[in-house]
Amino acid sequence: MRRLVVLLTAVLAALALSPALPAAAAPGTPVIFVHGYTGSASNWTTAMSVFRSGGYPSSQLFAYEYNSYGNNITNAQGLASYVSQVRSRTGAAQVDIVNHSMGGLVSQWYLKQLGGAQYVRHLASIAGANHGTTYASACLIFVTCQQMYPGSSFINTISAGDETPGSTRYGTWYSPCDGIIIPYTSTTLSGATNNYVACQTHLGFLTDTGVLTQIRSFLAT
Repeated sequence: MRRLVVLLTAVLAALALSPALPAAAAPGTPVIFVHGYTGSASNWTTAMSVFRSGGYPSSQLFAYEYNSYGNNITNAQGLASYVSQVRSRTGAAQVDIVNHSMGGLVSQWYLKQLGGAQYVRHLASIAGANHGTTYASACLIFVTCQQMYPGSSFINTISAGDETPGSTRYGTWYSPCDGIIIPYTSTTLSGATNNYVACQTHLGFLTDTGVLTQIRSFLAT
């Protein structure tokens, strides 16, 4: 009995001196930004700054780049691969997507046609060309612009049925001062939280810290 007491005392003393193992940190939800027609990752400089100031580490912020002059179906397939890579790198089960302009078409095709909704917690569409824009008539030489024109088979496909599929939370930000998305109400999605912005230009949205802060808060819901 005495030996047992001595042994237990030694074990407890050793445990007391051992450093506690840190709890495994649960991965946060990474954010993937998707630019618009002729855009690039540089479009998101202000957005990333706003998100970092709100507590997002740089390791959770990503920008997907694609060919603005190619095909948005191919671009959506590329987004699917990119989401998979980000999930693998971060260990997160899902991502949040923030898109701008034609990035709305790329995102919508991914979620609706490629089964991406299961991997996306939130979708925030800033001045998204979600139902097309007549402004695309200026660049119909490119397939992406043909797809972005209202009434195209691409637009009809992503607009058919449920516009906000799955358990993903959808939000849009749109303004009558947009000037590029015509009509400006093209951005709104049935079933989404559609946020009217009194007056903001199409490119002005990208540096509107007020709107970007709203989007950051939306992703936290």
